[in-house]
Amino acid sequence: MDLTPPQPHKQQPAGPLAGVRVIDASTILAGPLCCQILGDFGADVIKIEHPVAGDSMRGHGKSKDGKPLWWKEISRNKRTIGLSLSDPDGAAVFLRLAETADVVVENFRPGTLERWGIGPERLHEVNPRLVLVRVTGFGQQGPYASRPGFGTLAEAMSGFAHLTGQPDGPPTLPAFGLADSICGIAASSATMMALYHRDLQGGAGQVIDMSLLEPILTAVGPGPLEYDQLGHVGHRHGNRSTNNAPRNTYRTKDGRWVAISTSAQQIAERVLRLVGHPEVIDEPWFATGAQRAEHADELDEYVGGWIAARTRAEVLKAFTAAGAAVAPIYDMADVAADEHVRATQMITTVDDPDFGPMAMHNVMWRMSATPGSIRFSGRDLGADTDEVLVEGLGYDPERVAELRARRVVR
Repeated sequence: MDLTPPQPHKQQPAGPLAGVRVIDASTILAGPLCCQILGDFGADVIKIEHPVAGDSMRGHGKSKDGKPLWWKEISRNKRTIGLSLSDPDGAAVFLRLAETADVVVENFRPGTLERWGIGPERLHEVNPRLVLVRVTGFGQQGPYASRPGFGTLAEAMSGFAHLTGQPDGPPTLPAFGLADSICGIAASSATMMALYHRDLQGGAGQVIDMSLLEPILTAVGPGPLEYDQLGHVGHRHGNRSTNNAPRNTYRTKDGRWVAISTSAQQIAERVLRLVGHPEVIDEPWFATGAQRAEHADELDEYVGGWIAARTRAEVLKAFTAAGAAVAPIYDMADVAADEHVRATQMITTVDDPDFGPMAMHNVMWRMSATPGSIRFSGRDLGADTDEVLVEGLGYDPERVAELRARRVVR
């Protein structure tokens, strides 16, 4: 397999959001991901961090030579300034920034911006066209609104953990920021809807109330509907599905793992023919995915036994030739080496001032006329403060120096 590095990411056109200014006043992880997506597609994103502590996102993930690696990706395409919003002078700077912005994204607890005198009413006084995206654990209203909110809590309360894991094992949480990531992607969509309403429908700015819980609750599936209409409460099934079978992970002769899906009836038939059991295709219960799922033990025995007698390479080759759905179970080294991932540049290379060429996720989707781009990686705390305040907002350099001495800015 060709293991040559992916090609460095080249400068692309400005993107469909050129001219849109976003103030990222959020941290870990949903808000920053929302702003990363907007920045990837051309928005001018100004990242606000606490001038002393910085963004706590800098402490997440692995580091190299004392510098956080995840920050390089989540804060790419963002100019960064250090600014204390709790200080009245810092709040005044924030209002000046908000006057020039199209979008502000924040994830403080409900009431925090209001306490600092920069809540929605004040922001819309200085900029009626502003879209304010408020990301919290449980939303701005309701009995849980004031609780600390993190993705783990949303993963627990959405039903995700209850449905994940082996039938005889404990509820299982993901090993990564699933709820935050789903929320961040959803927040970018909500932001674009608000901008569309403002710019093409003659509307004004508005407030978007985005919780971590609701997007993952939707992603978990139609559980509320099934409970309402049938009284049905789902349970853990491991890697099996209640909607089709065979569907599982299977170990190969050489100790590797593969996953197969038979969501389509035709695929299920191809799989059983391939593994040498065409006779079950004529069974009445084989006609639907739900009925096949009731016979998962039998089907897994046929499929699992066939796979266990072959290497992963042999399994993948045979399934591909038969037109059946199969995928190897990858670790990140496998992902980085995969020929399709490399050919489609799902992972790209970005030049970084600290580490030189470094691999990271590419922009999340391709657009033929207005592609996104990664213009630069995440920067040091306060790297752009003077540019934003002095050159952008017209602050006197002496005033900025005074604020810096008092640690209002950095």
